[in-house]
Amino acid sequence: MTDIDDLVQRVAVRAASDNEDLPAPVDDARIAQAGARLGFALHPLLARLYREVADGGFGPEYRLLPLLSGPDAGVVGEYLKRRAASVGVEQPEWPEGVVPVLTWGCGMYAGVDCFSEDGQVLLFEPNPYGGGSWEQCWFLDSAGLAEWLETWLAGTGWFEEDACERDDVAEPEPWEQAGSRLSAGV
Repeated sequence: MTDIDDLVQRVAVRAASDNEDLPAPVDDARIAQAGARLGFALHPLLARLYREVADGGFGPEYRLLPLLSGPDAGVVGEYLKRRAASVGVEQPEWPEGVVPVLTWGCGMYAGVDCFSEDGQVLLFEPNPYGGGSWEQCWFLDSAGLAEWLETWLAGTGWFEEDACERDDVAEPEPWEQAGSRLSAGV
């Protein structure tokens, strides 16, 4: 089991060493504002990262998005835009409660499921869509946010530059709850 206080401290150290222009953390009022706009609370560990480490700008590859940075940007803006496009349509794309925290480029996102106890980290990879079901575009990247951060800190994630050369890298698996979660928020 991960000591969350220790994990947040190690993330803060790594974040500062990776980015000398790290944004300032957000305060409790901004966390509350984000929750109010989302309609639910951020996963507790995700809230701590924004409150104690920085307002994005750290993490794997393209780094975490800022929490609130305009109406259509940042975690809250991206979530609201994606959810609005998923409500009332036959094929919803984005499940309720999954906030996009990082873009991998090419339309791909890492998202944290704020409705799951461990804050599972999901991969949205839209390229397989082809007009079928968005369900096939959702993958379980990590069973929890803490585990995902540990993978990043250790340099052992599928997203690492040398990942394809190693045998010990676990690739994201299809997200078994995708169908039920996508249809639940319609």
